[in-house]
Amino acid sequence: MGRTSDAKEKILDAARSLIELRGYSALGVAEICKAAGVPKGSFYYFFPSKEALALAVIDEHWAAQESDWKRILGGAAPPLERLRHLFEATEATLAGGQQVCGSVAGCMFGNLTLELSNQTEAIRARLQEIFDAHVVLIEAVVAEAVARGEASVADTREAARSVVAQLEGQVLFAKLYNDPRRLGPSWLNCLALLGARAPVAS
Repeated sequence: MGRTSDAKEKILDAARSLIELRGYSALGVAEICKAAGVPKGSFYYFFPSKEALALAVIDEHWAAQESDWKRILGGAAPPLERLRHLFEATEATLAGGQQVCGSVAGCMFGNLTLELSNQTEAIRARLQEIFDAHVVLIEAVVAEAVARGEASVADTREAARSVVAQLEGQVLFAKLYNDPRRLGPSWLNCLALLGARAPVAS
């Protein structure tokens, strides 16, 4: 059992790295298996198709990101400060990835949305669920800020969608320009979007 589990993790790790580096469409099963150092038969033992592997990679990535977002957004600090920490953490993650591989990878979910949303319904639907979950997590913080009189938006769900869209768009620009500092001005823009009275102190 340990060996098979190890082989599956090797395939997932290789697929995640290759998807982040090159995208999904250009990858073949043979290349993934070569990078993982496992025989091709091992791939089909765990995954019936490349699409199934991509969904597994997406779910694994989301599990880690969801845990991080809940930790950051669910802390004891005031709501807008927690939201600011999310922006800072996103920039730090991009910068860390750039140091390792030499370029800004961007957001796996955003990258796959641009590449595959009109090609595979299963992946499109899963990505939609994940972005909807992003909105739900952000909305809880926005609603708390509104209740405290620290933000002034009439529709917290739409405001949360706008925050997610802004963050995702800035990550896209960071990838395009290979510069995580593109996220720098995003927080002040977020405050303006939420009708916040003043920047939140550290």
